[in-house]
Amino acid sequence: MEAADVLRLYDALAAEGVPVRIDGGWCVDALLGGQTRDHPDLDIAVDRAHAGRLRELFARWGYEVRTDRDTTDWSFVLTDGRGASADPVDVHVYAYDEHGVIVYGVEYPWGSLTGTGVLAGREVSCVAPEWMFAFKTAYPPREKDRADVRALAAAYGFTVPESHR
Repeated sequence: MEAADVLRLYDALAAEGVPVRIDGGWCVDALLGGQTRDHPDLDIAVDRAHAGRLRELFARWGYEVRTDRDTTDWSFVLTDGRGASADPVDVHVYAYDEHGVIVYGVEYPWGSLTGTGVLAGREVSCVAPEWMFAFKTAYPPREKDRADVRALAAAYGFTVPESHR
C-alpha cells in the first residue's frame, strides 16, 4: 500500500460522506509527517453510523470481506481480491453514546480519534498522538512497533517504555 492509495481511499470515502480516521502504521506516519516504512495494509476507524455505507462503497469498488480471519461487524478486513498483491483495509467500527462512552465495537477512548497528520503533503484525520503511542505500547512489540514508538516519542516527547527500547 502506498500513500497515494491511502489518500485515494480516504478522499473517495469523504466524497461519499463517510468520514474515517486513519489508524495503525499509516497513522504513525501521518503523525510524523511522512512515510517511514512500508505498510502492507491500511487501518481505518469509522463510526457505526457510517459503517454500512462504507461496506457498500467498498463492495462497489470490488472489495470483499476476508474470510480467512476472525471477522465481526466491528472488526473486519477488506481486500480487493488480488491475492498476495492485495492491499487490505482493516476496518475498526466504533460508537459512542451522548456522554462519550464507547457503546459499540472497538474501544477507542473518547478523544482518541481527534488527531491530524500529514501524508504526501495532505492533512488527514487520524488517532491523536498520545493515544497512538498508548495503543502501540499496549502489546508485546515487534521490531516495527519499537521503531514506531521510538519515532513517536522523539516527535512528541513521550517516554519510551523499557519493552520498546
